[in-house]
Amino acid sequence: MTALNIVFGGTPEFAVPALEALLAAGHRVAAVYTQPDRPAGRGRQLQPSAVKECALRHGLHIEQPQTLRDPAAVDRLASFHPDVMVVVAYGLILPQPVLTVPRLGCINIHGSLLPRWRGAAPIQHALLESDAQTGVSIMCMDAGLDTGPVLSMHPLTIAARENYATLRDRLATLGARSLVETLPRYADGSLRPQAQPKDGVTHAHKIKKEAARIDWKQSAMRIDARIRAFNPWPVAETQWHEQQVRIWNALPTATNDAGAPGTILNATASGIVVATGEGALSIERLQLAGRKTLSAADFVNAHRILGDRFN
Repeated sequence: MTALNIVFGGTPEFAVPALEALLAAGHRVAAVYTQPDRPAGRGRQLQPSAVKECALRHGLHIEQPQTLRDPAAVDRLASFHPDVMVVVAYGLILPQPVLTVPRLGCINIHGSLLPRWRGAAPIQHALLESDAQTGVSIMCMDAGLDTGPVLSMHPLTIAARENYATLRDRLATLGARSLVETLPRYADGSLRPQAQPKDGVTHAHKIKKEAARIDWKQSAMRIDARIRAFNPWPVAETQWHEQQVRIWNALPTATNDAGAPGTILNATASGIVVATGEGALSIERLQLAGRKTLSAADFVNAHRILGDRFN
């Protein structure tokens, strides 16, 4: 295998396995592009991205531009003479001048089987819609939103109780392995990009914090999918006595009791059973605002909630 001169662009933990895999495969990473440090935590101290922390561990050169639209930023990228730029959840738009800098263009690991779930949040949307399968696509980037031709696709079955955190981590591992298998074949010309099908296009818009609010009139299955898709962010939430309650884990359950959506039908150590628009949901882990996460058993011991209602 011929080692490639690579510029890597990525920011969150999802991108770290790909960077590690490129280094382990013997490629030269000339520079790592990641978003600028952001304030985080109660002290609002500047925190480096997960990719920056990985790059620092390996002694790699780091670039953190605010934008890549500036011609000077394009010139800076060109100065690294990349064969290819690998992009994994970078978070900055790559304008056309950037896309044409590397000899082999820009390659992206996308967390879905394209053209399903183009956009910013493919993993969460696959869970929200209860997809049975997802995967990763290794694609050539163009000026559109995840519209470029695909080099390879690698399916993954979504487990029955999968949440965003577990599925994200499995896809990150799959994406890293798929990237290092695909890249050499693309570089030597034995693998050709294939245009995406025109049929089956769906869009995974960015998830906003306000989407976390539970609508108890929905079915238990749909609310359950929402809870899993939003764990660990933005975390599904509801209101109880004008307090925010975050729901971390729940399970659709059978019950002979009935009540208006949101009514707490039963509250035991095994779960807090809540009526929904169709069926019931047993909450297993929850959290009052500013408090630690509790099991249903601990919450029931601390609060009298039977017959109350979540809004």
